[in-house]
Amino acid sequence: MDDSGTLRRPLGELRALNLQACVDAADPPSDRAPLDASFKVRFWGTRGSIPVCGEAFRRYGGNTPCIEMICGGRSLLFDAGTGIKPAGVALRERGARDLQLFFTHFHYDHVIGLPFFVPLYDPAIRLEIWSGHLAGKMSTQEMLRGLMREPWFPIEISMCRAALLSRDFHSGDVLRPMPGVEIKTGSLNHPGGCIGYRVEFGGRSVALISDTEHVEGVLDPTILRLIDGADLVIYDAAYTEEELPRKKGFGHSTWQQGVKLCKAAGARKLALFHHDPFRNDAGLAELEALAKAAFAGAFTARDGQTLAIAARRTAQRA
Repeated sequence: MDDSGTLRRPLGELRALNLQACVDAADPPSDRAPLDASFKVRFWGTRGSIPVCGEAFRRYGGNTPCIEMICGGRSLLFDAGTGIKPAGVALRERGARDLQLFFTHFHYDHVIGLPFFVPLYDPAIRLEIWSGHLAGKMSTQEMLRGLMREPWFPIEISMCRAALLSRDFHSGDVLRPMPGVEIKTGSLNHPGGCIGYRVEFGGRSVALISDTEHVEGVLDPTILRLIDGADLVIYDAAYTEEELPRKKGFGHSTWQQGVKLCKAAGARKLALFHHDPFRNDAGLAELEALAKAAFAGAFTARDGQTLAIAARRTAQRA
């Protein structure tokens, strides 16, 4: 432990903490004040299932899920698909030192980029890693150890040099990873479990609803709670309603359901996300046009896209 009380140990010695322990621990989230009041969202990976490349995927990109939310100049990362590789390079260039990484779940497309996240190997980095989809069944620490080990990968997680801390929580918990930031959580309908997030900062809110399968004719009350009046909803739109009957049980939703939810919840903008790897740029552009016609705030998220979440005095319902 250094003079500031920050743990300096490999992940092999990580402590598995529940939410209350996180609050009471000797190494709480940094109390450093936010640098500014800005709230930005950057999409580093927007594709679902597997990464894709080629001329037909240039516009929207092919990296699997990774989203960065920058609150007051400090970064929160969500998922570690292949999009986390360029995110890590950018964070290093920015000189970021104190990072938070939240997992929706640990399916391959959401974790496969983690071993290539360069901040893991930097002893100057402090990284907190959170998960809650398997609360009571498997800890964040156990999942991370299982991800990076022989024979699946030649480098074990214990070789990482950053100061890594695992954080466990339960669905429904409210997380406060840094001053001024509050994160609400809830369970989504996906095989093996998945967590939806609502990040609130400076009177603004962004909801991440990734990997969820809706029931026809039903608006999920958990999702409605997470997206209520949100400035931006990032939603699993892997399929269309016409395709869904052939995809039952896959754990994914449609742009049409995203529109219905956003209208019901009074959300301002809808980002279509977790794109089907078989849907090329032309197909995504077509879905975007259809979604915009149904909900003016809809758009198709693309790799590298950055949005500034503007401050507002009162919530506006669509």
